[in-house]
Formats: sequence, structure tokens, C-alpha cells
Amino acid sequence: MQKNLLRLYPPQPGEESAITGLYLAHQVHKLGSAGSPFVYANFLSSLDGRIALEDVSQNTSYIPKHLTTASDFRLFMELHAQADCLITHGGYMRALYEGHLGNILQVRDNDLVEWRRHNGLKPQPTVIIASASLNFPMHKSLHEHAQKVYIATGSNADPDRIRYWHDLGYPILIAGEGRMVHGAPLIHALSGLGYQSIYLIAGPQMLDTMIREKQLSRLYLTITHQLIGGKDFRTLLTGSTLGPEGNLILESMYYDPYSPPGSGQFFMQFSPESQTTPKAGAEIE
Repeated sequence: MQKNLLRLYPPQPGEESAITGLYLAHQVHKLGSAGSPFVYANFLSSLDGRIALEDVSQNTSYIPKHLTTASDFRLFMELHAQADCLITHGGYMRALYEGHLGNILQVRDNDLVEWRRHNGLKPQPTVIIASASLNFPMHKSLHEHAQKVYIATGSNADPDRIRYWHDLGYPILIAGEGRMVHGAPLIHALSGLGYQSIYLIAGPQMLDTMIREKQLSRLYLTITHQLIGGKDFRTLLTGSTLGPEGNLILESMYYDPYSPPGSGQFFMQFSPESQTTPKAGAEIE
């Protein structure tokens, strides 16, 4: 039997909330428009800021299994279900192909598939693959679920790789100078294509450029009450020091004392406090 979360903020003493439906109630899919898409991200972190550990020998990263919980994944998928567009990256596509990471490109839970249908969304979201190198495999599940796929890259990307993907029938979005993918031109291009709710599942580099270029509308963050340690790890951001654009306002906070076993976790929602002049984007490999 699933146990309830305790609401900590906004303060409402003693109020409990069910996990199922918690993020669906936010109605994220209605918060944006084609002219002004709603861009949101979701991350899972330990108390010491680890979102993944690095396997240097394999040149890849992985999420420790004891960091993940069924509750967090359910809420991740509730946000997924509200997107008409996902942004991922070439590194994820390679890791997925090699079996280092699981497939999160589709909504699979029957109740969430039905929720999309009831709310007028397509059966599956469009997928944007951001890449500077354009060197990644295309996962077969995208074709199996008839998902629209775009590939985003910089203006100075390898023309042979651009031609390769173009010849396979994949539209190319040029979104940045050099080989870099930038947040502002990418969201501008997606806005022009009519996308309204855009979910970032692309990792810290994409989050970094979206924050610096004032494109992020909301950040969801789960913090598990664990210390992970380790010398080689990934954290939320990768770029240089942020200024005011890094200020976030807490909108909601829930406490789950039941998982992970022996600790617990916070589910939090933040909105940017201010917006600043766009800066250079991050290179997405």
C-alpha cells in the first residue's frame, strides 16, 4: 500500500498528499503556448549533490540504484506525460544503446497513456536529440511508437553527419553557433514548430544553457537523504559560476519519509527568480 507524502511548503500543518497524481495536478501541459512554451526539467540528487556517478573505465555515467525510488520515477513519468516535446541528447542515446541507461523516451504506464488521450495530447511526445558530434544511434523504440524526431545541432556541425541524418529522413534544427546547442535558439525553433510543453531530460549541460539563456520555466528536484560520495560524479550544472539567473524561488515541497529505505526524500518545485541577458550555450555531445 502506497503511503502519503507530508506537505511542508506552502505550510499546511498535517496535510498529506498521495504520490499518484501529485504532479499531474500541476497541469503543466496548459501553462505554455506556441508563442511562449513552458520549459521544465526534473532531477534526482543525493544530499551531497550527486545526480550520477562516472565509470571512468567505460567513459559513461550511471545512477546508483539505491538513489532511485518508485515514487520519484512515478513523478518523473507524470511530468513526462504532460510534455508534447522531450529534449534529450546524443550521450543518452549512446548510453541507451549500450545498455547503461534505461529507456525513458516513451510514456508506458496505461493510466498515463490514457491521461494523455483524455487531455488531447498525442500518444507519445516528439523527441529532440541535441548533439554537437551527431554521432549516436537511433533507438528502435522511436520508430515503433511512431514518434516525431528532430536532431538539434550547431551551425558548424560536421556537414557529412548532417547529410547522413537528413538522408535518413530526420529534420535538422540548427540551434547555436559553432558545434554548440544553445537554449534560446532551440526553444525559439520549437516554438515555431508549435510545441507548448517542453520537458528537459537531457542532463546538466542542457540545464545549464537553459538557465543561462533564461529559457527555463520550472525546475523539479528530488533530493534523497543519502550521502553518496565518490571522486567521479556529475552534478546539476557544468558551466561557470552563475549570477542572479541562478536564483530560484521555492514553490512547493513534500516530504516522503518512507523511501529510500532508511532515509527519505524531498520533492521540490522551483521557479526562476529573475531573467538576465543570454550567455553562450553549452556543448552537447
